[in-house]
Amino acid sequence: QVQLVESGGGWVQPGGSLRLSCEARGTRSTFNVMAWYRQTPGKERELVAGITTGAERNYHDSVKGRFTISRDKIKNTSYLQMNNLKPEDTAVYYCNIPTVRQSYWGQGTQVTVSS
Repeated sequence: QVQLVESGGGWVQPGGSLRLSCEARGTRSTFNVMAWYRQTPGKERELVAGITTGAERNYHDSVKGRFTISRDKIKNTSYLQMNNLKPEDTAVYYCNIPTVRQSYWGQGTQVTVSS
């Protein structure tokens, strides 16, 4: 059973940085895509960033130039480096691994950006 374990959320002032991690446990599989989503109350979950095994990356327009997604294939872990954070980045962040059979989700980690 694949389990995604997230870490790294918290509170930061505007302009600050945080790094989120997501480890895929219970599997030795290498997944083609690893991604991060975020959600705020009353809104749909939105894709923040994704990365393939070939290191192709895509980002939500609002985070381009500020966020960087990366992955460690050996550790089966994805990372989301978030710089120059803004109050509008405040959300619960979820890591995701989509597969043909099902989509795996982490438990979510709160990121709060405020002064």
